[in-house]
Amino acid sequence: MQSVLIVIHILIVVALIAVVLLQRSEGGVLGAGGGSSSFMTGRGQANALSRATAILGTLFFVTSILMSIIAGWSKTPHSILMRGPVAPASQQAPQPVVPANILDQLKQLQGQSNAPAAPAAPAPGQKP
Repeated sequence: MQSVLIVIHILIVVALIAVVLLQRSEGGVLGAGGGSSSFMTGRGQANALSRATAILGTLFFVTSILMSIIAGWSKTPHSILMRGPVAPASQQAPQPVVPANILDQLKQLQGQSNAPAAPAAPAPGQKP
């Protein structure tokens, strides 16, 4: 459900960006590079773009709120009082030492591969 809502949200965002960029600018300096286009002229198209912007903006907020609600459902409340007792440190199994970074891991691997192999024991009946 959440992945479907994310896809719908992304489609709304892309459509909202496209509709906002299609609108004619009415500002001073920002509209200087606008140019005129015969594609979107007249009051009817401007009203349609304004209405589409309002609808897409509303859908954007609705999907954002729905995603936050769905994300909140997956969280389970927990209490520190409901946890079981913690075992003492002496009873816990020792944790293996993990190298801190990739260089330490490479040195450890190189040390394992360069280690001399132990000589094989002679088979019974053979002279050493």
